Amino acid sequence: MRRLEDFADADLRVFDRPPLPPPEAIRDVYLIGICGKGMGALAELLAEAGYTVRGSDEAAYPPMSTRLAAAGIPIHEGYDPAHLDPTPDLVVVGNACVPTHPEAAAARERGLTQASLPEALAHLFLSRRQPAVVAGTHGKTTTTGLLTHVLREADLDPGFLVGGVIVGEERTAGTGTGPVFCVEGDEYDAAYFDKRPKMILYRPHRAIVTSLEFDHADIYADWAEYKRAFHAFAALPPPDGLLVLNGEDAEVRKLAKRTWARVRLYGQEGKEPNGLSFDVAARDLTPVPGGQTFALVVDGEAVADVRLPMGGRYNALNALAVAAVALDAGATPAQVAAGLTTFRGMKRRQEVVHDGSVLVVDDFAHHPTAVDATIRGVRERWPGRRVVAVFEPRSNSSRRAAFEAPYAEALTAADAVFLSTPPLRHNDDPADFLDADRVARSIAEAGTPASAYPSADALLPDLLADLRVDDLALVMSNGSFDGLVGKLTAALGA
Repeated sequence: MRRLEDFADADLRVFDRPPLPPPEAIRDVYLIGICGKGMGALAELLAEAGYTVRGSDEAAYPPMSTRLAAAGIPIHEGYDPAHLDPTPDLVVVGNACVPTHPEAAAARERGLTQASLPEALAHLFLSRRQPAVVAGTHGKTTTTGLLTHVLREADLDPGFLVGGVIVGEERTAGTGTGPVFCVEGDEYDAAYFDKRPKMILYRPHRAIVTSLEFDHADIYADWAEYKRAFHAFAALPPPDGLLVLNGEDAEVRKLAKRTWARVRLYGQEGKEPNGLSFDVAARDLTPVPGGQTFALVVDGEAVADVRLPMGGRYNALNALAVAAVALDAGATPAQVAAGLTTFRGMKRRQEVVHDGSVLVVDDFAHHPTAVDATIRGVRERWPGRRVVAVFEPRSNSSRRAAFEAPYAEALTAADAVFLSTPPLRHNDDPADFLDADRVARSIAEAGTPASAYPSADALLPDLLADLRVDDLALVMSNGSFDGLVGKLTAALGA
């Protein structure tokens, strides 16, 4: 992972930050970059807990701006050091801030008390609770949302902060009253002055690792360095805590040797590695229209029948991880099964956004493995439909040339593919930039029709011309895709 001294502006990143005062001494909190997904969620959490909250962002726009307004949180549009007056008790510096950011620089130069998002969350909320932290390359958001829902259904009322919205709700965070606090444990760095992975700062009492596969090539030098971050994470739960591991993933299983905590392995019955058994398993896993069914098996005994309203074997594995933590936190098998069955999913995770002559499904998938799993998952959930994959490689990591071949292989699982590549950013290396045309040619050579376009708007007319009655248009991006989903559904509705 990149060290502070690796940056050209390292002298601005290393400075003496005042120590955080006790939580009870903090009342007024200012957030720089308050409309970011995680920062907005923290702002809502702070407001619910009774703190005075304010902040700023370059462009305050819905849905976050309306959510914050509904919570009574004032937002300065644009950045100005004067916004830091009167002096807050704590300044939370968003991950997007660089050392020369006008407000971040002013906070540093004035010696104000500062923290990153994960530091603030840990200090003000997690230190008094039992954090249940969900980490891993894939499935963090869905698993955290599902765990929150299951614990609620079991009347355990957890606190939560998740990087997505549970369908049927508009919040991504809540204080809760129970002992457990559910957190999505991101492996990305914390702030310009703290390059530690966010998940390391969350002090897990119970932890889940869903999967391990190289990602975030913009901050991790290689696979070995990426794994070391999870080695450190696995060592954090205390001896009376719990580490829940995907037993089907060989790299994840190795983390059992990195912890003093109790370990529970999960997986599908029949997929056990030689000489191992799963503590929590799915028996008779069967895809059905609208989801999948299985018997929940704990320590070799079937304890409940589950109908999970999500497609994809990966979601069944996520459900098993949730079951392991929920049972350890005091839920009964019947309560776990009921919670799994009533979960409505996460927005932008196999989310149906238009159900007409063409079914439009929006998904956050952006890593090649997630793209492949999502395509196969929607095939199971909606069998018989032609799957038209519409994909934008938007993240810093996914835009790299190293992912061209994996994306081509993953996208051939669709029946037709439409690719869009956003323009170069200031920090992109043109020599290492993914070539969407080359990816499309590889897909077409493998037998799946594929085309690449310079933008979402350029793609839309050909996509509309290609779609047929009963098709499934699967739109995948970890960003806004320049409003493509809304434009597509509006055109189909018309």
